[in-house]
Order: sequence, then structure tokens, then C-alpha cells
Amino acid sequence: MNFTQKVVAIIPARGGSKGVPKKNIRKVGGFPLIAYAIAVAKLSKYIDRIIVSTDNEEIAKVAKKYGAEVPFLRPAEFAKDSSTDREFILHTLNWLNENEGEVPEYLVQIRPTTPLREPALIDKAIEKIKKNKNATSLRSGYEMRESPYKLFGIENDFFTGLFPNDPRPEYYNLPRQNFSSVYQPDGYVDVIVSKHALNSPSLHGPKILSFITPNVGEIDNKEDFKFLEFNLEKRKWAIHEYLKRL
Repeated sequence: MNFTQKVVAIIPARGGSKGVPKKNIRKVGGFPLIAYAIAVAKLSKYIDRIIVSTDNEEIAKVAKKYGAEVPFLRPAEFAKDSSTDREFILHTLNWLNENEGEVPEYLVQIRPTTPLREPALIDKAIEKIKKNKNATSLRSGYEMRESPYKLFGIENDFFTGLFPNDPRPEYYNLPRQNFSSVYQPDGYVDVIVSKHALNSPSLHGPKILSFITPNVGEIDNKEDFKFLEFNLEKRKWAIHEYLKRL
């Protein structure tokens, strides 16, 4: 397999969406949601190519309009509600190998459902993984307000701590400063090391490089679109300004 030093953005955009029909091409701020993912990749100084993986012809048409490539349609078996990221990533890498004879060193996954990104942060993520050859992937995440040690489960209608083996009495009532910071993975950016993904049963592997991002929210329902509109009006975003100039 011929691995090149290229960096390729991969934007996943299934046609099916239970929460919001046609979510990936629903307009917000005057543009389809997927256009924001394409825009941030366009504004990156490291990304050489932008590929959208979709099973839907309408999404493919919109993606091409905003400058992405759709060299194939994703097979239905990799576009189910239960389909994993690894399935469509491997499909993309294998398609590139079989049809173009080369595979990029890195795939930068940019999900349409986290639209409010800064191009500079995408570039910093790429720079970080390029400098760390031991990393099997990079994932973004933001710091959570509370440690899981402060949370409860419910058992027989009673609250119960999630860590019953912790020897500290009522450890869940200790000040939060007693616990290490924890991070929620988000959809801001993932960077996949192609060689690892193709030769391992896991997508991200054992050496997941951390990349801390602001909590900009994700689009899951109609109310999230209203919040996105509010954020677009509140300040200028480079990706929104770029789209306006097209």
C-alpha cells in the first residue's frame, strides 16, 4: 500500500437522521450545515483534499457545490444507525487504495454536527499529531464541569455512588478540587493515522493524543439549530464569513 504524506479531510454525512430529517443539509445562517465543515477544511493550511462520505445523492450534490469531493457513495451497509466510524473510515481508505493507488498519511474527521470551529484549531491539531509519531490518533475534547466521582447512579430507587470501592467516606461529597480533571470527547476534530487504522482492530488505537477544545455544542435536535443561529449572530466566525464570500 502506498502511503503519501497528504492530509485529507473526511466529512461523514449519512442521509438518515431520526432527530432532524436531512440534518446535514438543513440551512442555518443561510447555509447548509455541511457547508460549515467544508469551509473549515478549506481554510486549513494543511488539508490537501476534502472528501464527503455519504450514502445520499442530495447531500452529495450540496457537498460538491461548496467545494468538497464525493468520489463515491457510501454503501448502505456502512450507513445504518448502528454503523461505526471505523466502517466508513476503512471503506474510504480502501476505496482510495483500490481506485487511486495511494492512501493519505492522515485523515482529519470533521463532523457536520459540530459546525462552530476555528480553522486555526484544526491546524494546531494536525501540527500536534505530526510532531508525535507515537500517536495512533488524536481526539478533541473539552473539560467537564464535574468529575464522574461526583455523580450518582440509582439502585432500588436510592442514589448510589458510581465507585463503590473508593475507600473515602462519602467521596462524592468531597470538593471537586480533590479529583483530577476529566474530559468529554466531542466532534470538533479527530485525526486518524491511516496506517494504524488499516492494520488494527481499533480505529483510534492505544495512543490517543489529547486535544483540548472549547465546548461549542453539537447539533442533535431542532433546538440546537436555534442555539447555533444565536451564536452565529453573536460574533463573527471565519467559516461563516468565508461562506458569505462564495
